Amino acid sequence: MDFLLDPNIAYLFLLGGVLFGLMAIIAPGTGVFEIGALFCLTLAGYAVYNLSFNQWPLIVLVLSIIPFLYSVQKPKRDLYLALSILGLVVGSVFLFATDGGQPAVNPILATVSSILYAGLLWIVIKKAMQASHAIPSHDLSTLVGQTGEAKTRIHKEGSVQVDGELWSARSEKSIPNGSSIKVVAREGFVLVVEKSTDSK
Repeated sequence: MDFLLDPNIAYLFLLGGVLFGLMAIIAPGTGVFEIGALFCLTLAGYAVYNLSFNQWPLIVLVLSIIPFLYSVQKPKRDLYLALSILGLVVGSVFLFATDGGQPAVNPILATVSSILYAGLLWIVIKKAMQASHAIPSHDLSTLVGQTGEAKTRIHKEGSVQVDGELWSARSEKSIPNGSSIKVVAREGFVLVVEKSTDSK
């Protein structure tokens, strides 16, 4: 575990932990980001505990979460996202200190890592926010009331073509293959249909 006491290694684990943590906020439930964040932050925490560090960057790191949470609630809050990324970068670079209080992280490593980290975080979070706030291109509720054609015999299950697409369907009464149908309800991706009055 002695390699973790190198400020440069600890710095990279800290960046990774924060990145995984923010991704877990954006896309919760996968478990991958949560485990990655826990692993990296545990190793970074070990280093922080054993190395000398500045207190003000730790405060900056914690406070940078506030504009991040505000920015992900609604789109077009780029300024708050930029402030959050800036706080994360500055806080992580200056967290580990030498005896004189100067940053202990290699300046070249800090510069390259910060640029890559900020760029990746900006792109990933912007794309994730756009996806989460996107309006569905196909509103499935508009299928109810439309007519189509039975492509198989329909009763407990079957297939129909509605609005140019093939759908799974079911019906309370048996409907022969080739009949005109009308969509009366939708249960997930299964259409509930009935025989149309203008059926052949």
